[in-house]
Amino acid sequence: MSEKELKHQQKMAKKKAIVDERIAQAQEERGVLILLKGNGKGKSSSALGTMARSLGYGKKCAVIQFIKGRNETGEMKFFKEHPLVDWHVMGHGFTWETQDKSQDIAAAQQAWALAETLLQDESYDFLLFDEMSYMFKYEYLDVEPVVKALQARPKMQNVMITGRTMATPLQDVADTISSVQDDKHAFRQGVKAQEGIEF
Repeated sequence: MSEKELKHQQKMAKKKAIVDERIAQAQEERGVLILLKGNGKGKSSSALGTMARSLGYGKKCAVIQFIKGRNETGEMKFFKEHPLVDWHVMGHGFTWETQDKSQDIAAAQQAWALAETLLQDESYDFLLFDEMSYMFKYEYLDVEPVVKALQARPKMQNVMITGRTMATPLQDVADTISSVQDDKHAFRQGVKAQEGIEF
């Protein structure tokens, strides 16, 4: 073995020892709350990828879309017939499209009523509340009851919430927070949104 190979082996052995120690210390078993925020593209897609991972293990999942309009998206077409997925489109579209605040508030409250019920149902292993964070930004929902329901959910239930901004009380109780940055976007270069990429 060369000196370079030996140094690499020693470096990897040290790294493995550190990783193994972290794994040994992480013994708590419970569901987690994951927030996906930021201005970049891909938050919902990432969350749905995590849901696909859960489905691979035969876990029961549900999606509540708080803003998406009534038109079918590619992901809805793919997942809605899956026997382990309950898919709920609760919004009427983006606020600049609906232009009806009272309707948007009513839709948000209806979506939250369903979400609250799912958060009490231990048969669901994974819940995705897609674009829920906007409900707090626009003050359509009060964040405190949501935080309480999240904290009182079944022990092994995992929840993901997506949206550009996240209310501080949600961030305070989250286990994992990831930010998706917007470094460049085809739309700003005049490229039309297309099936399979944007919807």
